Amino acid sequence: MRILLLSTLIGLLPTTVSAQQMSHPRQAPPGSWVIIGTTHAAHTADHDGIVVEGRGDDFRALKLKVTDAPLTLMKMVVTYDNGKPDNIEVRQNIAKGGESRVIDLQGGKRSIRRIDFWYDTKGLLNGRADVTIFGRK
Repeated sequence: MRILLLSTLIGLLPTTVSAQQMSHPRQAPPGSWVIIGTTHAAHTADHDGIVVEGRGDDFRALKLKVTDAPLTLMKMVVTYDNGKPDNIEVRQNIAKGGESRVIDLQGGKRSIRRIDFWYDTKGLLNGRADVTIFGRK
């Protein structure tokens, strides 16, 4: 009985887990918003990454939309095709159904290799937040 209780409690402790997804954004006209990718921010993770590939990987700005549960976006690291990382401190509470502020990328239109973001989910009863990253062409 004690072992079962202990293993259940350990399973509830937060751990750092990194999820990585592949993205192939579509081509779009300048100024339009394109979905780069979607991930699920569970209570067992605090970091997710999306690898961006293909001809549609050039963007001027980013924003995130959160559904199903609130989320606090701490920071993002955008790595460009030339290998240079762009560390972006965000520190924004995003309500369920809300969006982050528009995050302009350094140097205008940039070809992105990868987007990593760190977050904090709010409360165990709110469920998993689905996070969709959009890029503006």
